[in-house]
Amino acid sequence: MTKSALVCGAGGFIGSHLVKRLKREGFWVRGVDLKFPEFAETEADDFLIGDLRNQAVCDQVIDRRFDEVYQLAADMGGAGYIFTGLNDADIMHNSATINLNVLDRLHKRNTKRVFYSSSACMYPAYNQEDPDNPNCEESSAYPAAPDSEYGWEKLFSERLYLAYNRNHGMSNRVARYHNIFGPEGTWTGGKEKAPAAVCRKVAMAKSGEEIEIWGDGTQTRSFLYIDECVEGTLRLTRSDFEGPVNVGSDEMVSINQLVDLVADIAGKDIRKNHIPGPLGVRGRNSDNRLIEQRLGWRPSQSLRKGLEATYEWVERQVKRNDAS
Repeated sequence: MTKSALVCGAGGFIGSHLVKRLKREGFWVRGVDLKFPEFAETEADDFLIGDLRNQAVCDQVIDRRFDEVYQLAADMGGAGYIFTGLNDADIMHNSATINLNVLDRLHKRNTKRVFYSSSACMYPAYNQEDPDNPNCEESSAYPAAPDSEYGWEKLFSERLYLAYNRNHGMSNRVARYHNIFGPEGTWTGGKEKAPAAVCRKVAMAKSGEEIEIWGDGTQTRSFLYIDECVEGTLRLTRSDFEGPVNVGSDEMVSINQLVDLVADIAGKDIRKNHIPGPLGVRGRNSDNRLIEQRLGWRPSQSLRKGLEATYEWVERQVKRNDAS
C-alpha cells in the first residue's frame, strides 16, 4: 500500500526539495502553502494553496491520517527580514498560529508523529558573542535568550510540539536547522539567506569590482546544503529520538571567507565594501555530537561543493533576469 505524506510549507525552499525526495521514495504527497514553488513545478500529487493560519484551511488539508507529516510552514527570511525589528509581530503571530492550528488538527486526526523544523536562532545570544567559539550544543538552550523574536517563536513552538508528546501521546520530532542553502532558494528581494545573497552579488559584479557586505565580515556561520538537510530530516522523523537536535554543518566560516569562496568559484577578483546592516549573533556553528550519537549520522558534504551548485544556479537566474 502506498504511504502518504503531508508537507506544510511545500511551496518553500526546503519543503519543495523534501517533496521531491518523498516522491522518489514512492510516497503519495500532499503539499500546502500560500504559493507554489517559485523556481520549479511542484512534484506533489496534491497541492493546496491555502493559509494555515485559517482553521478551516487546516481542516481541509488535514482530512485524513498521514504516514508522515512535515511542518515547515513559517513566516521567515534572512537577516534582512528577521533582524530589523520591523516584522516581529507578523513573524510571531503568523508562525505561532500556524503551529497551534496544524498541531491541534493533526492530534484530533490521530496522527501520532509530526516533524517540526525549529531553528538555531532559538539558541541564547549570550553563547554566540565570540565568533570563534560559539556554543550551540542542544543542552545550552536554557536559560533562554534568543537574539530575535523569530527565535523566541521557534523556542515556544518546540515546547508546544514536545508538550503534545507528553500530554497527548504523540511522537513529534524537533530539529534545529542551521542556515540551509542550495539551488531553488530565495536569492533576491530581502528574504534571502547569506549564501544566496553573496552568490547574487558576486554573479552581478565584474572581476575587480566591490560588493557590499553587512558588518565587518568577521561574524561566523555554518551553512548546510539542502540535500543534507532533507536526509537529516528524514532520519530524525523515522528514528526513535524526539530531539530537539541540530541539523546543520559544523564547517564554520566567516562571512568574509564565504565571499572569498564564492568569488573563487566564480573566478572573479571581488573586493568587499563593509557597510552597516542587520547581523544577528557574532558566531554560530552546528554542534553535531548529539545527532551523530543518536542517529549515527552527520553531514559530510563540503561547503565548497554545495556553493558550486548554488552559484551556478543563482548565476543562471541573474542572467535570465538581465536578459528579460
